[in-house]
Amino acid sequence: MTGIPGPLARSRSLDRRRVRDGALAALVPVAACSVALAGLTTWAGTGRAGSPARISVVAGKVLLPSAGVPETAAFFLISNDGGSADTLVRVTARTVPGEVTLAQHRMRQGNAAYRAEIDSVQVPAGQRLAMSPKGVDLTVPVPSDGWRSGDLVSFTLEFRRGGPVKALAVVVPPASAWVQ
Repeated sequence: MTGIPGPLARSRSLDRRRVRDGALAALVPVAACSVALAGLTTWAGTGRAGSPARISVVAGKVLLPSAGVPETAAFFLISNDGGSADTLVRVTARTVPGEVTLAQHRMRQGNAAYRAEIDSVQVPAGQRLAMSPKGVDLTVPVPSDGWRSGDLVSFTLEFRRGGPVKALAVVVPPASAWVQ
């Protein structure tokens, strides 16, 4: 005899549906967390997670100033092989008479270029900053006794997290500055 299902049968069916819906609802965040954990494990496994910036400064060049010009430009290739970004915040040179400043090449309407002082420049993790006359460079006061082509100038580049990095730059005539 088949009868009309009673309230107990309906209650069991309803309970199974609730359990199934609850399990599916819990599955979504568990799956999302699993994917995130796998990604973080991979990132940490490559040695990049939380590793500090590793800054190197090479290929320093100071443009040989023209007679009577009080400042010139200097350029470096800055590499960050670490897992965190760092920021160049200051540059000093003991043998120059004033302050070395960071500058950015900017353009105005009508193709007029100008130099704008900047406070800092970021070097992203795993990337490099190639200073140039068309981007970021250093403005360097010229010492009273001047420089000759081939002279070496010592600089200290200070990074927010990595601290000071010493580097040498060779004085070169402007025409040969970009010959590789």
